[in-house]
Amino acid sequence: MAQILAAVIFVVMFLLIITEKLERHVVTLLSGLLTLILVFGIGMHSMDAIVETLNFKEIFTVEFWYHTGETAETASGINWATIIFIAGMMIMVEGMGHAGFFRWLCMRIAKMVSYKTVPIFITFMIMSAFLSMFIDSITVILFLAAVTVELAHLLRFNPVPMILAEIFCANLGGAATMCGDPPNIIIGTSLGYAFSDFVANTGVIVLFAVIMMVVYFYVIFRKKLVANGAVDVKALPDPKEAITNKRSFVISTIIFLSAVVLLITHAQTGLTVAFIGLFIAVITILTSGKESLIFMKKVDYKTLLFFIGLFIVVGGLEQTGVLEIIAGLIAKISGGNVKLMIGIIIWGSAIASAFVDNIPFAATMIPVIKSLAVAQGVELSTLAWTLSMGTDIGGSATPIGASANVVGTAVAAKSGHPIGWGEYCKYMAPATILVVLFSMVFIFARYL
Repeated sequence: MAQILAAVIFVVMFLLIITEKLERHVVTLLSGLLTLILVFGIGMHSMDAIVETLNFKEIFTVEFWYHTGETAETASGINWATIIFIAGMMIMVEGMGHAGFFRWLCMRIAKMVSYKTVPIFITFMIMSAFLSMFIDSITVILFLAAVTVELAHLLRFNPVPMILAEIFCANLGGAATMCGDPPNIIIGTSLGYAFSDFVANTGVIVLFAVIMMVVYFYVIFRKKLVANGAVDVKALPDPKEAITNKRSFVISTIIFLSAVVLLITHAQTGLTVAFIGLFIAVITILTSGKESLIFMKKVDYKTLLFFIGLFIVVGGLEQTGVLEIIAGLIAKISGGNVKLMIGIIIWGSAIASAFVDNIPFAATMIPVIKSLAVAQGVELSTLAWTLSMGTDIGGSATPIGASANVVGTAVAAKSGHPIGWGEYCKYMAPATILVVLFSMVFIFARYL
């Protein structure tokens, strides 16, 4: 009975998220509450399951904030490390945006390439991928697409090709690191992988994929990137005008660079991502004075609540053994063939992520790949990188597959350049298929 209840709650939650009739944080919180009452309370009669899923005790352990570098898996249920880290990075990003960091960076790079359309196109793609390695892709696209529209107006070119390429590279760059995309944060904190582990594995795949995508998008868009008429470069705005406050700009830049250093070295220092997230948030607040209240108000609390409810629902599936059943089905279908198993995971997660939120899918699949690794004798890390690439890249295929897609197309539409499903999928779906296929072949060649 408990298994049926957990599965029904999860399916209904997923359907409600897809239909968008209710805000997604409301859906997951209500689903989480039903899981606690119906699944753990009525179905299992287990207070221990509730305590384990809420997982508050984890926060008060030394290992949560500092570890020796040894692989340590968190308990099932709410992954507080993910939530604290994302909250901390949100506060830092608000500080950077308020100081004008992102707009300055975009305008500075455009000026460096003499405001030429094709060089801007290529450098903005690379910048989108790089920034998304450390900053949420939604923020990256929000600022990058806005500046692209501004430059398109000044330089008289069509911004749509550039925005589409930036969206894809943002999702691609997020796959390279542990903090680049929410699924990676969940995978890393749940399975005990460090920032360097992702860079050495998914990061290598992304490096080749970015090069491949720069060529791909240049080839298909080169004729659309021609400027319509001459432009007076001297009349263009100076990048320095983007900086709203020099002191805040310098401080936010130092904090960002500190965050990057702490993340890169956290396996050596023993500082967990939870500690880094909290530290970055505190430093940003302490150095921002009265503006810190503005930053804290702008934090996307709805997303954090969404994560909490989601983790509880997935905890219900794990506690009742539903995810072990799913792992068994994948093992049965693959017949113990590791290549087929990897193919199922990467293409299954990519296709699912093209139409539904990749965060709940990744959270659901983590216990599944853990069970597969134990039962089939496959390296857990191999399945982790497979899941990461599938969920991170698959979302690029459709306008609703990832939050960055929604934001980017919305900015384009607002500027008078709407991007329909047909136009979007015409260019982005083939790119997604190419990268997922390349990722699968790379995983075969390197790990099997």
